[in-house]
Amino acid sequence: MIKKITLLTLLLNVALFASLRVETTYATMGAVTKKIGGDLVSVHVLANSKYDPHFIVPKPSLIAKLRRADLLIINGGGLEIGWLPALLRNAHNAKIQNGAKGFLDMSHYVHMIDVPESVSRAFGDVHAEGNPHYSIDPYSILVMAKAIEAKLSLLDADNAQTYKKNLDIFLNEWNMYLSTLDTKMATCKDKRVVQYHELFNYFLKRYDYKSLGNVEPLPGVSPSSKHTLALINLIKDEKIKIILQDVYHEKRTAQFIADKSGAKVLVTPHDMGVNASKTLEEFYNKIANNICQ
Repeated sequence: MIKKITLLTLLLNVALFASLRVETTYATMGAVTKKIGGDLVSVHVLANSKYDPHFIVPKPSLIAKLRRADLLIINGGGLEIGWLPALLRNAHNAKIQNGAKGFLDMSHYVHMIDVPESVSRAFGDVHAEGNPHYSIDPYSILVMAKAIEAKLSLLDADNAQTYKKNLDIFLNEWNMYLSTLDTKMATCKDKRVVQYHELFNYFLKRYDYKSLGNVEPLPGVSPSSKHTLALINLIKDEKIKIILQDVYHEKRTAQFIADKSGAKVLVTPHDMGVNASKTLEEFYNKIANNICQ
């Protein structure tokens, strides 16, 4: 009983000490925010990493969290378009609406790749701004950290020096990690993969990998028999060893292709919290270990 009371007291003290309530749409951004904000912020992640980031169930509990938020940090690039607008409308919190002081769209700070020349349903579920899965690139963490520090310092100027100090410490640590990761990825030899969905393009581009095909014939379109057979032949012809499979799409098709082609299906995280990746380092290490076999 004493232990329970002590823990409750500690949690209450942290909540009272925190200056800002921050909501992030996804876990990786939440982890970076916690690194920069420390005990001065309380951070909550809206989306569960087990599910498709395009389609999160807009539960009433999420509305309540947004209603109390001082800052909302989103991925942007159209990734949340299917679920976040309804939550924001119902939260009635002017502080975190698009364009408000307490709203941060991280996609405005990164260079988006795979920008389509035109947008049409004929091309599947494409994003007009480009591929929104930029957080798969470990170097995007540097950009996120700087943008978050600037926004926290704007909202909480009294603690700006602390946020800047936390940023400097984190950037130093993360650059050291990137150096180690770069060294590991430089040892990889076979730099060709197939993906289920184009989730990992940023990581692949960073380390000069080639994605030669997708299990999906088009983004958001289920694989047909014709496409599946063509992909099997491609994998055989190119001697591709790896199929990168995310956690939320069906896995039977990729496994069928692997069984017929000799490739190996590797379930790979798209966000922190997937496959027991509890830290930023664990998250990117799992991607690296899968790709660099």
